[in-house]
Formats: sequence, structure tokens, C-alpha cells
Amino acid sequence: MKYCTKCLLPETHETIEFDHEGVCNICRNHEFKKEKIDWGKKREDFLNIIQEYRGKYAYDCIVPFSGGKDSTYTLYQLVKEFDLKCLVVSFDHGFYRQTLIENNKRVFKTLGVDSMVYKPNWLTVRKLMLESLLRKGDFCWHCHSGIFAYPMQVAISHNVPLVIWGEPQAEYTAYYSYEDTLNETEEVDEKRFNRFVNLGITADDMIGMLDDDDIDPRDMDPFKYPKLRDLKRINYRSICLGSYIPWDVKKQVELIKKELGWKEDLNAGIPPEYGYEKIECQMQGIRDYLKYIKRGYGRTTHLTTIDIRNNRIKRQAAAELVEKYDGKRPESLDHFLDMLSLTEDEFNKIALQHTVPPHITDFENIETGQMLPDRPDWDNTAKLDREYTLGKMKELIKAVK
Repeated sequence: MKYCTKCLLPETHETIEFDHEGVCNICRNHEFKKEKIDWGKKREDFLNIIQEYRGKYAYDCIVPFSGGKDSTYTLYQLVKEFDLKCLVVSFDHGFYRQTLIENNKRVFKTLGVDSMVYKPNWLTVRKLMLESLLRKGDFCWHCHSGIFAYPMQVAISHNVPLVIWGEPQAEYTAYYSYEDTLNETEEVDEKRFNRFVNLGITADDMIGMLDDDDIDPRDMDPFKYPKLRDLKRINYRSICLGSYIPWDVKKQVELIKKELGWKEDLNAGIPPEYGYEKIECQMQGIRDYLKYIKRGYGRTTHLTTIDIRNNRIKRQAAAELVEKYDGKRPESLDHFLDMLSLTEDEFNKIALQHTVPPHITDFENIETGQMLPDRPDWDNTAKLDREYTLGKMKELIKAVK
């Protein structure tokens, strides 16, 4: 495969392009971020935006909150630096880890914020996971859609029109770029939602795909992006804090650890020095493994490329970490397969149908990683019925008999 000559991203990375020097557009985007943006002016723009909403509603803004490093830093900045009264809205995807839960309690108490958590019907979630895995090679449709749609619904129901997210997509992909923000700020809106968040499947689409008498269409409401006319009625804005202040993950992690007592929790396939990454989900290791099967790289590649761009690690040292940690079969895969009543062979065949050329996965040489310390405590109540799983595979995956 072809790789960026500066970072380690391969040609299978979404939205990637290479210039005449072999450097990817994501790296060039970061160079623009460092060299061309007047962050002082950006901060003034942000102050002007929040001033439009401050003190006029029950809350100055809504903060969508997972409890990971980015949303925790965002909440800290909005409360401490910008003195906003925030309503924290969390969409519980069903896989919160204990350290994350304890972090959230500590953060909310320390900052003194109001919070609300929505957790969707698990019997619906498990079917959504299988459906999106089969159709898109990504079982996280319910998480993607709920995390981005539900806070917007709360904005309408509570009449809080300003919604502030964390890092912009320009940090990691080229769906948007920092150069674009010179003329128009990246908005977290329906266009963005439909472009890549919901995998190209709306909640109404999913109702038709499931075609299941056991699914109440009302259970799909939290995954629906609100109608534009309802959002316009409250004069909404949905923006990323990282569009207005420069995003630096490692500095931000050190701050929230010091000021909020935020704790790391290592996930599968991630080196110990990146223990701050994706602590909020039991299934993250499975998702990263799927990416490796489909695209030939995993979470360690993603993390080390960020450090390469910030001159914190040399490319060779990063490559050694990638070789050591990327592509390992998570021990928790057995837990996941049991949950959806799949065999590992079926899982592999599903993933291979979504492989991005020219990557080819060599399953014979894949090692299994170590068990995460908290894995024995993960719940696996209400697994999918095997007959249901077989019926869906027969319908959608001809390669699986």
C-alpha cells in the first residue's frame, strides 16, 4: 500500500489524497492550522458567538458529553475559561466502562454542572448493531447517530439553541479543512450528519431495513436528526470549540488530569502511553480491529500520526509502535461475538466484504491481545437470538451460509 511520506496514514484512509511530495492532505491541513490561522481572531469570533446566547435561556449552551478526553476538556473550558452555564447531555451507547462512569461523576461535581443521560432500548440497540455491521462493516450506527442527533433534540425541547462540541473533523479527515474555516466555520449540522456520521443510513431507513415486528418505530426517535425548521425556530448554532482554539490533545489531557482528577483507562490495541484514548467504550477495540481488517491500519496509527504532526515522535519510532500494537485480535472479540450470536468466521467474512483495496488481511498471522482488566465484569445480558442473526445474514450476506 501507499503511505504518507510524513505520517503513517495509508491510501485506504477515508478522504486521503497525496501531493507531489507524497504528503497526505491531512498533514498539509495541520500545517495550515499551525501557520495560517489567526487563532486570536478565532477566539474573538467565539466570544462574539457565545455573547449572543449568554444569559438569554435556561442554559447558555448544551455540551454533548461522552466523558472522553475531548468532551471533558471542552466542558472544562466552557465552564472555567468562558464562564458559561452548561447543560451536559450524554447519549449512553450501552458500553460505558467503570472508570468513565467514575470520571463523569467527579467532573460534574467539580465543575458544578447540570447533566442528563439518555440510554436507548437495549433490545433495539443489539439489532441496530447487527444491521449496521452487515450493511456497513461498522456496528456503531446507533452510537454515531444517537450521539449527534439526541443533543440537537434536547436543544429544541429545552429551548437552548447553542450547542458546542469538541474537536472539529478537520483534525482527522478532509471532510472539512482548516483552510475552509477562513471563510465558513465547520458547523455540526444535518449536512455533516448525513455526510459521514450516520453511515448513509437514516433512522427511517433503518426502520425499513429491520422490518421487524418487535421494533417499535418510536424506539428510533432518539436517532433522528431534528427537522431544520424546528432548529431554525430556536435560532440554533452547533459549532466545535476546536474551530476557535487550537486543539492539542496531549496538553489538554494533562490539564483535565490535573484540574479534574480525570483518569485514563487503557483500551485494546493501544500503547500504554496513549491510555487517555477512547476510554469511554468497551467495544472500541473491536471497532479498531474492524478498521484494520477493512483498511489495514488501527488506532495506534491514528495516534502516532497526531504525534508525528506535532513533532513529538519520529516516524520510525511511530512505525515500531504500529507494528507492535495495530492489527491484534482483541480478546474481547469473543464477548462481542457472543452478544450478536456470530461465529468468528462469520464476523471475518462480513468485515472482508467491506475491505478497501489494495489492503488484504492475513488472518493466519494475527495474534490475540491481552484481556483488559475490567473485561470479566462486562455485561452480556439479552444476546441476539441465533436464528435472528442467521436470518439477517442469509438476507444480506450471500457469502455466509
